[in-house]
Amino acid sequence: MALFVDGPVSSIEELAAQDSQLLDVASTEGIDVTQKIALAQEELGLELEILAPRLRRAVVVTPALKLWHTFRALEMVYTDAYNSQLNDRYAGKQKQFEELARWARDRIMVIGVGIAADPVPRAATPQVTATPGNLADGTYYVTMAWVNRESEEGASAAPAVETIAESTLVVTPGIAPANAVGWNVYAGNGPDGMTRQNVTAIAVEQDWVQPAPLGSAGTGPGTGQEPSYLKAVARVLQRG
Repeated sequence: MALFVDGPVSSIEELAAQDSQLLDVASTEGIDVTQKIALAQEELGLELEILAPRLRRAVVVTPALKLWHTFRALEMVYTDAYNSQLNDRYAGKQKQFEELARWARDRIMVIGVGIAADPVPRAATPQVTATPGNLADGTYYVTMAWVNRESEEGASAAPAVETIAESTLVVTPGIAPANAVGWNVYAGNGPDGMTRQNVTAIAVEQDWVQPAPLGSAGTGPGTGQEPSYLKAVARVLQRG
């Protein structure tokens, strides 16, 4: 699971999975769904400061937190749609998602906020270049993830794409977070076919030179850490 601070908790596709009319409504009413997703993230971030003081950077996106964000963003979309047209159909949807957001928030109140004891942030896209070698010619997708002392892996980076001929790949990570002790590299011929290439974690200051052939038996990129524990919270929130 990703950390709350890694980026948007929910995507437009995830919102659309909850409401099949979303894209049509957004297009008809001129609503920027990406902006609503960002605004919902900001709002939840402020409320998480109340639920988990001084722990915001360690909050893990649990299923309940993802639903809370998804429903809150949808509520914002339909609030805008209703305010634009005063259409009762939009008012019904706004009320529906307001209640669902409140329900998801209440699940967190019962379950608690997921916290990573040693949070590892999402990695930035690595730099990938060609160097002399004998990896098969073609286009490769490469990503990476940082690893902490407990061998917990943070969320993987957006992949880099590199096309090579009569060469191989050199993967250079970005600046490591303070708690990272190494990193893992994933590569493949497509965005959904990347697998782990290293056996043990690569040192934070070390590049990776891809051997040939490309390994295919490793696991795929992960989405981040599981919560180390669930922090109980007080019932202090006033809205969804």
